[in-house]
Amino acid sequence: MKSLSRKFPYTRSRRLRSNQTIRDLVAENQIQVNKLIQPLFVSDTNKKNIDITTMPGQKLFSKLGLFKEIETLQKIGIGTVALFPNLTSIKKNNFGDEALNPENFLCTILEQVKERFPEQVLIADVALDPYTSSGHDGVVINGNVDNDLTLNSLAEMSLNLANSGADILAPSDMMDGRVGVIRETLEQEGHSDTILLSYAAKYASNFYGPFRDAVGSKQKKGISKSTYQMDIRNSKESFKEIELDINEGADIVMVKPAMVNQDIIKLVSDNYDVPVFAYQVSGEYTMLMNSIDKKIFDHNVIEESLMTLFRSGSASVLTYFAKWFAQKYDKSN
Repeated sequence: MKSLSRKFPYTRSRRLRSNQTIRDLVAENQIQVNKLIQPLFVSDTNKKNIDITTMPGQKLFSKLGLFKEIETLQKIGIGTVALFPNLTSIKKNNFGDEALNPENFLCTILEQVKERFPEQVLIADVALDPYTSSGHDGVVINGNVDNDLTLNSLAEMSLNLANSGADILAPSDMMDGRVGVIRETLEQEGHSDTILLSYAAKYASNFYGPFRDAVGSKQKKGISKSTYQMDIRNSKESFKEIELDINEGADIVMVKPAMVNQDIIKLVSDNYDVPVFAYQVSGEYTMLMNSIDKKIFDHNVIEESLMTLFRSGSASVLTYFAKWFAQKYDKSN
């Protein structure tokens, strides 16, 4: 960027800040509704929607409730949702076998949503934690998450999800080599157009707690997810993870959590020619909502939090505020 020699009073930065219309005209970034992705939780047993107590304003949807919510989201311009299942404990075991069932709850939901809303883009999470009794993203053997054994399960799970109508598969497990195994499986089975959104820079974080409540995947004591998720102290490590995933066939890479890792979003966006998505995670959402509820902040903090993610280089953002933002700016109201 060219360096200019500017001096006061001929240059006054405040000229371009004089009113809202001028500020909008020269703004470098704008939040667009079609760049926001709404995560949704759906229960395999609930007959009605249930409030998620650790995530104010969010719900664990029944199947019918999910259909109604997606219909609402479509009307206000949210064209992409990420679906996360909450399963009863009887469907869980150490190996996460239910994830390999081609007629499992999430596969059935994907088929039914796609039938009702063919234009809706559906993101399906690829990890075993909703299906394992341990709450881990992989198969636990002798007190350790077995990387290579888990890869076989993730590949089969991915194929089931693609067959069921998922437009985008999002491997969030952080097993080494999983993107390559999944991509190879999809290519062999005729799903060459299925998009892979890799959770490439997924940090071991305390901000995931409310999400684990929502999907019922709290891990048992013993093994830490830090054995496979990234160390929050590291930034250079994200380059290695992202390069590996791109080389293995990832179309889009994700940074998670988003708000506390905007330096990583910026680094990745500046250095790689793939879209970078950010996930404003459950704990970040709840932190803001609780502060708003206590009147520490007003609702403007939501828009500010999203704007900084786009300014950092995010192409799109997964956020529990997607619906709120879309309703605020819905031109049909």
